Amino acid sequence: MSKLTHSRQAHAEPTVIDLSPIEFAQLPNPPLLIDVRSSLEYFTGHAPDARNLSLPRILMGLSLTQWFLPRWFRELSKEQPIAVICLTAHRSPIAAKKLADAGFTTIYNITGGMIEWRKSGLKTEFKTKTN
Repeated sequence: MSKLTHSRQAHAEPTVIDLSPIEFAQLPNPPLLIDVRSSLEYFTGHAPDARNLSLPRILMGLSLTQWFLPRWFRELSKEQPIAVICLTAHRSPIAAKKLADAGFTTIYNITGGMIEWRKSGLKTEFKTKTN
């Protein structure tokens, strides 16, 4: 009989899951939503409860130095489910891949971005949240 050893644990690669804005809005426990657009774009309207962290800051913070990242982000657990959204879903897949590469385990990409969000008739906020 052979013994099973746990010297090599199989680690599943983080997977980015695409969700439409409607699918995201219908989640019973939605993950933290990060809007990766610029702060100017964010201030023109964003999904409720979305936190703003631009793609360039994510790229610099996860590649060069974490001090490009706001404290709330640096304090996140890698197990914290995260969803990312941008304007048209061109930047959010880049952010999602970078988050997966950084070790986050559950990442959602909102397909169609804020354009699709608005077309779907979902609520948009204009509050200015600082990071």
